[in-house]
Amino acid sequence: MERRVLIVDDEREIAELIEIYLRNEGFQTAIACDGEQALEMYERDPFDLVVLDIMMPKMDGLELCRKLRKDQNVPILMVSAKTQDMDKIMGLMTGADDYMAKPFNPMELIARVRSLLRRSYQYSKPEGAGSGRDVSKELRLGQLRIDKLSHTADVDGRSLQLTSTEFGILYLLASQPGRVFSAEDIFQQVWKEKYFESNNTVMVHISKLRDKLEKELGEKLIVTVWGVGYKIEG
Repeated sequence: MERRVLIVDDEREIAELIEIYLRNEGFQTAIACDGEQALEMYERDPFDLVVLDIMMPKMDGLELCRKLRKDQNVPILMVSAKTQDMDKIMGLMTGADDYMAKPFNPMELIARVRSLLRRSYQYSKPEGAGSGRDVSKELRLGQLRIDKLSHTADVDGRSLQLTSTEFGILYLLASQPGRVFSAEDIFQQVWKEKYFESNNTVMVHISKLRDKLEKELGEKLIVTVWGVGYKIEG
């Protein structure tokens, strides 16, 4: 199955360069030159992944990301010339799954796209699969139910709107209650990539996930063990 990628960037040359590399890897692609056009295209025919610049006319990438995240869990890779740590944190806090700085290595971009798609869709039920639920893939923590097969989580039947990255972190922590996972452990197991010091990506995603869980549960589920990592109490 060919995955469809929406490339959103007002610099046409960069958008077309990204398109060339993605098409060479077998992806279907479309280009939008600003956030408003991208939102219209996505609402008309949803995509499997969005590659998104930040600085654009009409509607910038951060605003588009917020709008998509209201009711969509589509994986989002931000690609921006803004390279400061706070710019990355802002991008991730608005709902992006990953962030790359321009100029970028095309092969790294392809690797990030593949990694995001793998994390987002690896749990999708194959066509023709039976309707019976495999309880071994289901975790329960009080009111919280986490279903690995359908890649969903809910609290007393109320669905949690989690990105694929947030779900991956939640499932990892919930699978071993009481165990403390360092940021490096989490990154390597969820992102499947080498961890670099000062990488604040895990911290940002944990913060977003914690807020969503506490809003529904009314209590703190993910605990920070200062200087060590994160855990869910057993």
